[in-house]
Amino acid sequence: MKKIGIIGLSEGNGHPYSWSAAFNGYNVDVMKDCPYPVIPQYLSQQNFPHDAIRDAKVSHIWTQDKYLSKHIAKASYINNIVEDYKEMIGKVDAILLARDDYKNHVKMSLPFIQAGLPIFIDKPISISKKDIDQIFEHEQYNGQIFTASITSGAKEFKLSSNETNKIGKLEYIDATVMKRWDKYAIHIIEPVLNLIGEQGKIVSHDTLKTKEKTILSLHWESGLVTTFSSLGEIPTPISIRLFGEKNHKELVFLDTFYALKATLQRFIDIIQKKEDPLNKNKVYQIVDIIERGLHK
Repeated sequence: MKKIGIIGLSEGNGHPYSWSAAFNGYNVDVMKDCPYPVIPQYLSQQNFPHDAIRDAKVSHIWTQDKYLSKHIAKASYINNIVEDYKEMIGKVDAILLARDDYKNHVKMSLPFIQAGLPIFIDKPISISKKDIDQIFEHEQYNGQIFTASITSGAKEFKLSSNETNKIGKLEYIDATVMKRWDKYAIHIIEPVLNLIGEQGKIVSHDTLKTKEKTILSLHWESGLVTTFSSLGEIPTPISIRLFGEKNHKELVFLDTFYALKATLQRFIDIIQKKEDPLNKNKVYQIVDIIERGLHK
């Protein structure tokens, strides 16, 4: 059973609550006071310990607020609270950097990478290729560093061979997500890249930006056009619309816990060498697309 250390919390991000519960289960009475009501809502639909992640438990936690650390620990049965996140080195087998404030990712991940610990860095790992270089250049071994959007594990964003055949050759894709481009565009970029496979290079792109909205259109070497839109506070599901030669299909993200569990389980399985390590080229491709959307 792997011992995992978790690091949080960034503004607007409840991952230390949900990620820890996915490993450990949770205390219903304490979790109801989680400041992110959607988390106890979808946790209540699961059956613990049956639905917990295999082969690992969150044993240590650090956040910048000790009161918050205590609440998360009590809600998700975490036994150890540390005063400094670097104290986890030598006490755990792997790290979850469960913060999406990407500006802190280099600083907070390097002590663990240099110590040889496997680490899951929350999405987006970075919004610049320069920062990714700083992280990966310290990797001690292949498979040490993992990063992903939970939507990469979403069952809704996977197609059977029969569905793929019915759609035919992809001609256009339109994907949408709420909130800010820099933090949330990855939720549509990563699953779209998984769906389209090899399309050659990006030939050109167009970016439309307003105060809260970003719309990025990419023209691929294959002829495929993909549009990624982050719509600020406009209520919209995370969705991907596929248009092919034969038919079209809309995919809508619904099951947060399933996707969360699948993504975290993949990290544990990579540590145990049950799955192949992260494809770094895919990470660089995702960040390249995020960067294109940041500038007109």
